[in-house]
Amino acid sequence: MKKGEIIMKTLVLSILSIVLLANCNFTNTKTLEENEKVRKTTDAAPLLLADTIFSFKNNEIGKIPNGWSQHFTGKGKKTEWKIIDDSGNNVLAQLSEDNPNYHFNEIVFDAFKIKNVELRVKIKGVKGNMDQGGGFIWRFIDADNYYVVRANPLENNVVLYKVENGKRTDLPLIDKGKTYGVDVEPLGNSWNDFKLTVVDNLFTIYLNNTQLFQVEDKTFTKAGKIGLWTKADALTYFDDFQVISIK
Repeated sequence: MKKGEIIMKTLVLSILSIVLLANCNFTNTKTLEENEKVRKTTDAAPLLLADTIFSFKNNEIGKIPNGWSQHFTGKGKKTEWKIIDDSGNNVLAQLSEDNPNYHFNEIVFDAFKIKNVELRVKIKGVKGNMDQGGGFIWRFIDADNYYVVRANPLENNVVLYKVENGKRTDLPLIDKGKTYGVDVEPLGNSWNDFKLTVVDNLFTIYLNNTQLFQVEDKTFTKAGKIGLWTKADALTYFDDFQVISIK
């Protein structure tokens, strides 16, 4: 091989080596950046699993859980969600009692959006003069657009609503029409088991292992955040909030 060919071959190999090295360094840097983003996301809030239970037992008392945000719809000035101790057990509570009647307290989990889902929670309505109890939020877009279903110990009924542009409207029940939900046995101030399944536009409500009613609605059809809700001055405790993805 001639001297000039050897020099040219050496030069080409050197250029290729530099390019490959640069690509490797770029790939490694990008991987590290992606890993760091994943780590920060994981630190900020748990990722959705097939079966996620928020027991709140490891959350700090006096603060809202990591990865959640609180909002309100309507009149009033604030909402106050915190982890508190309930007879030795950490629970999530809405504590603000200084709210007008058309005021909806909301807390949502920000780490994911979901369309079809099963939600379960233990709920205890502690007190409230204008309202008591509470329930689920789903397909939450913002503080003025979402679905909600609540159980109220003052009225002893369960009602499902849509909140659209800040206006709350109770929805008709399948096979029953516009009935303002259903009446239930007295809920009292003890724990009750609440459950909701959301499959496309069909919502099914259960209380203490009994199916109450179904609603079909097409107002909000895309995935949204999930969370919990109370109204006005309702002081309410929640525990063991379970989220199950439905395919």
